[in-house]
Amino acid sequence: MSAEVIESAIRQEIESLHEFFVGWFSGTLQHSVFDAQFTRRFDPEFVLIPPSGELLSLSQLSSGLRAAHGSNPDFRIAIRDVQVRRTANSQVLATYQEWQRHALASTPPDNARVATVLFNAADELRWLHVHETWLPAAQMAAGPYDF
Repeated sequence: MSAEVIESAIRQEIESLHEFFVGWFSGTLQHSVFDAQFTRRFDPEFVLIPPSGELLSLSQLSSGLRAAHGSNPDFRIAIRDVQVRRTANSQVLATYQEWQRHALASTPPDNARVATVLFNAADELRWLHVHETWLPAAQMAAGPYDF
């Protein structure tokens, strides 16, 4: 696979997952799509490290998400600066910026983070690991939040 094809697939997967988050938190998605649009994307041993630094397993993340369905109708996400950093065997390491608007569970509610993601790309993309870090406060404050 060419670098352009890999980067396009990675970008599409990252954007698609975050579209799910917006639909889930806003309540526009039905409960019945959770496994097909969320769970199936992840390796069973997936780990998320959000900006708070805690370690979340897939089951912990899934439980929290299920409980938050429809909890934030105004929530929005913009994905920026997706970059494939390394490919090796069947794994792809990428980074991206996740900008959130009206994120009621975050402080500040308009915020941005940079994420590093490791995918297994053997047959189809599977999320293995995500580590998020807040962007600098001045960069977050400057936005833009026009999405």
